[in-house]
Amino acid sequence: MVRILKFLLLLALIAFVGLVGYAYLGNLKPQQSDVTVPVELNVGN
Repeated sequence: MVRILKFLLLLALIAFVGLVGYAYLGNLKPQQSDVTVPVELNVGN
């Protein structure tokens, strides 16, 4: 039983390190674009 818990802990640690590595090394920059939306003021008057 202790072996299974050690294995699961090791697996969780490897997954965490992989996630952190992907976050730092992955291309996670958002795509930027200009957005133009017309705004109507005082529409209800």
